[in-house]
Parts: sequence; C-alpha cells; structure tokens
Amino acid sequence: MILDNRIVINMLSSADKIEGQGVGSAYLEQVKLVSEGAPDLFDVRINSIKAADINHAHTVDPQNYVKMKMNNAGANVCYVHFLPDTLNGSIQLPKALFAVFKKYVVSFYKAADYLIVVNPTFMDELEKYGIPREKMVYIPNYVSKEDFYEKPRNERNLIRQKYGIAEDAFVVIGVGQVQTRKGVLDFVDVAKRLPDIQFVWCGGFSFGAITDGYAELKEVVENPPANVKFLGIIPRQEMNDFYNLADVLFMPSYNELFPMAILEAVNLKRPLVLRDLELYEDILFHKYQNADDNEGFSNLIRKLHEDPDYYRTCAQESGFISEYYSKENVLKIWKEFYTRVYEEQLSQNAKAQKRKQKLAKRAFKEAKRQEKL
Repeated sequence: MILDNRIVINMLSSADKIEGQGVGSAYLEQVKLVSEGAPDLFDVRINSIKAADINHAHTVDPQNYVKMKMNNAGANVCYVHFLPDTLNGSIQLPKALFAVFKKYVVSFYKAADYLIVVNPTFMDELEKYGIPREKMVYIPNYVSKEDFYEKPRNERNLIRQKYGIAEDAFVVIGVGQVQTRKGVLDFVDVAKRLPDIQFVWCGGFSFGAITDGYAELKEVVENPPANVKFLGIIPRQEMNDFYNLADVLFMPSYNELFPMAILEAVNLKRPLVLRDLELYEDILFHKYQNADDNEGFSNLIRKLHEDPDYYRTCAQESGFISEYYSKENVLKIWKEFYTRVYEEQLSQNAKAQKRKQKLAKRAFKEAKRQEKL
C-alpha cells in the first residue's frame, strides 16, 4: 500500500547522459535500489521542478546548485563522486578554467546539508577544503545481482566467440574511461609482458579531446598490441557479458573513489588485481591482489593464470566482497539515512517557525508601544 505521507526525494542528475561513466552507473543503481526497495517510505522523483522533502544531487550541474540554494524548506543531499584533485588526470582544461571549476565544485559541496561519500578515506580530504566532517556520511555503492551475474559456461563461450576470443584463452579485463589516471598505458604495458594472455579494455573517451593525455592514449587505442582489444564505450546493460568472458578484473588506476566495475566483477567472483592504493583498504577488506608497478601486476596475473588453487582463493575473496555489499545491507543504510535527514529537517523547520513567531510577537508589541507614544 502506498501512503500519502511518504518522504519525497528529488534525484537531481545528468549522470546518465554521458555513456561510460561510473557516476552514471552508481546513480542508476542507487535510484533503482531506493525506489524499488522502499516504495512505502519514499516517493522518488527525477529532476522534478516541484518542491521535495529532500533534494539529492548526484551531479554538480549549475541547475542543481541553484535548486539547493533555493531549497529553504527541504534538506539538500549531495553525492561526492569525485574530489577536486581527482580531476587531475581525467580532463584537460586551461589552467585558469580548471582552477575556477575546482572552486565551483568545493562551493557546490559546501552548499549541501549532507555529503554522501562512497569511500570513508575521503572525509579527511574534504575537511581540507573547509567542509565540516559532521555533514559527511559514508554510504557505499551498490550493484544489483540481478543485472550482474555469472552465466553458464556455454553462454560464456558464445560471448567469447562473438568478440573473437578463444574459449581456452585466459582473459584479463579493464573497465573505465580511457584516461591517464585510469592507468591505461600501464594496462597495455602489462599486456606486452604477457603475450600469451588476452587483454580487453571496455571504455572509451567519454570526454573526447579534452581527456587528459588524449593524443598519446588515442595512438595506443588505435594501434594496440596483438593481445589487446579496446572495445570502446559499452552500454551498461551489455557489461555483464564482458565480465562473463573475463577471468580477472585488472584496474591499474592511480586514483579512484569506489569503482562500480569492482562491485560488478565481484558479483561474478572474478579475482581483482588493483594498484596498491590506501583507499581500497577500508572498502575491500584486503580481499584483492595488489601491486605498485607493472612488474608486480604481471607477476600476479601470471600466477592467477598458472595456479588454479590461488585463483580459487582469490575468487572466494571476491565473493566475500559481493556478499558484504548486498542489496539488503545497503538499502537498510539508505532507509535510515533518508529518514534521519527528514526528521532533522522537520525539527529545524519547527525551530525556525518558533523563531519567526517570537520575532512577530516582538514586532507586534513594539508597534503597540509606538502607538501609545
């Protein structure tokens, strides 16, 4: 039964307008989780012009900034999908324009009443920009097991045939935009060191020529080694096929928050090979293989290829991550968070109303006093 007193949440986003972004995937998953998982509690709307109890900004669009600034009665929530410094290595803009954009992002985050961080380690970084820690809340990303799951062996073989990959090949997949910070050049270098292993990169130039390192990356994408395939931007509804054709997810990124690709891959229990970054420690519980250089990556991938017992252990670790970030756990966190935000906003509105009433009484008394003079 749908109740009339549901909390109205207005999701503000343009994340799904550019294909191949993890932000878009996170947005779609979160909206689906909340709207389908708690329809009795929440009335979820998308980019509505009407007033809402909670405005939840998923992207830093100027129109979302204006809506937050004009939202006096409701609460403003903002997702932190990136930090100003993580833009380095992603897009290439004139220095002055880049500086202005970074300041705008910080101003956007400061305008929100609550900030959702997908990785707790970034609370310290946000504090450096003068943002109070008490307005930050850690809520992890989530990926549906209905959309990302392992298919039967015969179907996986058909997918490999479709993309010209041998059934008995050991396949390493990389997922993300083709950017310098994603470690694409390292991905290719590792592939050169392991010529008997097939490497596949799913992702393209979502931001076109303003992508950092565009010229060098474009040359590599257009002229890859024989054992590397660059497949370009893949629609998200097709990505499950690529995890099914893969044996390992390899993410040599230099900077991340909480890659959706990791959550997608662990649903299929694919072993993870990641760069040794502190940010992974608290969210992946050391259930992944890591290195800090290409020789180390090569050794890990070779061992996964040649040692079945080691591979099984790593696959089990991915399964642990998948279970931890289950639908039930993450939905419970969102229910509690939105309810708390709503109740706190009601309390603030009530206090504000009392202040207005007191001021009105004072003004009335002062007016009466002036009449007697």
